[in-house]
Amino acid sequence: MSLRSERVGQQMKKEISEIINQKIKNPNVGFVTVTEVEVTGDLSLATVYVTVLGEERERKKSLEALEKSKGFIKSEIAHRMDLRIVPELKFQYDESIDYGNKIERMLADLNKGH
Repeated sequence: MSLRSERVGQQMKKEISEIINQKIKNPNVGFVTVTEVEVTGDLSLATVYVTVLGEERERKKSLEALEKSKGFIKSEIAHRMDLRIVPELKFQYDESIDYGNKIERMLADLNKGH
């Protein structure tokens, strides 16, 4: 990523987090946290990595609700940020938190054994 796309990604992360937590009224959007936003070098696509508190069912419902709210989120970003073209949004579940928790549990189980 270029420096510009990195800065745009950081600003989008902040803005999308605020939009999700304060503006979206869809009850299917659960406790969503934006963990990272990766923007392509040409600023045409932004992959928004999110975590969702809850089980698999809540995750799917939240991701579907975010997909349906994509247009609203994009228009809000257009109002908040000074971009000529707002990148297309792609929401993706961030599995790194789950992976870290799994490793932590495995280490805790190993320590119990000793």
